Amino acid sequence: MGNAYGPGTGGLFGAVFGRGEAAASTGDAAWLRAMLDVEAALARASAKAGLVDSAAAEAVTRAVATETFDIDELGAHAAAAGNPVVPLVRALVGAVPAEAASAVHKGATSQDIIDTAAMLLIKRALPPLLADLDTAADDAARLADEHRATLMSGRTLLQQALPITFGLTAAEWLSGLDRVRVSAARAGERLAVQYGGAAGTMAAVGDDGPRLAALLAAELGLEEPLLPWHTIRLGIVEPAGALAEVGVVLGKIARDVTLLAQSEVGEVREGGGPDRGGSSAMPHKRNPVAAVSVLGCTRQIPGLMATLYASGEHEYQRAAGAWHAEWEPLSGLIRLTGSAASWTRDLLGGLYADADRMRENLNATGGLPLAERLTALLAPELGRLNAHDLVRRAGARVTAEGMPLREAIWEDPEAREALKRGGKGMSDVAETLDPAAYLGATDTLIDRALAAHRHRDVTYGAE
Repeated sequence: MGNAYGPGTGGLFGAVFGRGEAAASTGDAAWLRAMLDVEAALARASAKAGLVDSAAAEAVTRAVATETFDIDELGAHAAAAGNPVVPLVRALVGAVPAEAASAVHKGATSQDIIDTAAMLLIKRALPPLLADLDTAADDAARLADEHRATLMSGRTLLQQALPITFGLTAAEWLSGLDRVRVSAARAGERLAVQYGGAAGTMAAVGDDGPRLAALLAAELGLEEPLLPWHTIRLGIVEPAGALAEVGVVLGKIARDVTLLAQSEVGEVREGGGPDRGGSSAMPHKRNPVAAVSVLGCTRQIPGLMATLYASGEHEYQRAAGAWHAEWEPLSGLIRLTGSAASWTRDLLGGLYADADRMRENLNATGGLPLAERLTALLAPELGRLNAHDLVRRAGARVTAEGMPLREAIWEDPEAREALKRGGKGMSDVAETLDPAAYLGATDTLIDRALAAHRHRDVTYGAE
């Protein structure tokens, strides 16, 4: 079932890949607890359906709560059956009085228990995951508002393009966080119980099957599906896909931070105290550890999703291997997404934006990011294409000679005459090349992101 990473524990790599409460909701112990909870809920549902005695159901519930089940022993015996439910049922039957044995695993098959346990695993990981996303979004909102006027270079294809503000960058992060938070919460609300018996007909309990499935869903706080979904694997890939979307956004944020934190760029830096970010060989290093850790988690998610998608093709009424192939990738996906969310909460909570360095980098290009606007200033007299060529020629001088664009364009006779014909002078060129005057709808976009964040109304697990 994979390593049982916990928050900051779990062997050599657990503190990186198993960080936070959501990540701690996976692992062998979590799987076993979920499977036991399904068995207990099934016993109680069977009693409510009149299929077993209520005292027997209580005995099963009591055994689940008080008995100790050896994970390693169950795992060893799982090899004989291909899954751990078979030995678990034997152990559970042995843990209850003989007269209560009939209440164990009523009408179920192993896949019913594991699939429903998987739904519980996701359900239990979501509240701390969503809490981490909420806190990260709040910090992104704070950065967006505080830095709405902090000028920086917008970069396309890793090159300076147009001026933007760091506030807009943070607002884009915020919008992504809020969006995937909604997707993950909604996926959590659609988690459905699995109960179909050996071949999806519920034959072992006859006509009582649909009612028993509904009672089981109510016991566990899961949805009741229209039909058993044992070979239509949307019950797995839909919530997994929502978690993968979270990884896409968290990875984007972390990648931006690693690029902006480069020594040659130096526009942001992480918090975390003096001991964060050290190197084993270079005492001067202060690495962006939180961002790197997020990326270490999110880079693994596409491969896990590929396995889950590929495993969605099930033969007939029970897959030969595809079902088994889902367990560890799903567990890993939950763990890594939860860990990335916890790291992102840490990252954005302590992120420092260096406004002076941002402006310094923007100014270092001599005004080239405003070339588009300068072209528009010249176009009425020269035409758009001629103006574009002239500005490109001036830009080449800026790059080659290190002179400001305003001087390069003014020293070009053709450009200077065109400006004069249009009643423009050097002051107009300087005003045109002011990055603060070429931010488009930046303020409006930031306001929209902040307003949407304030009025988000999708909650999960709220009373």
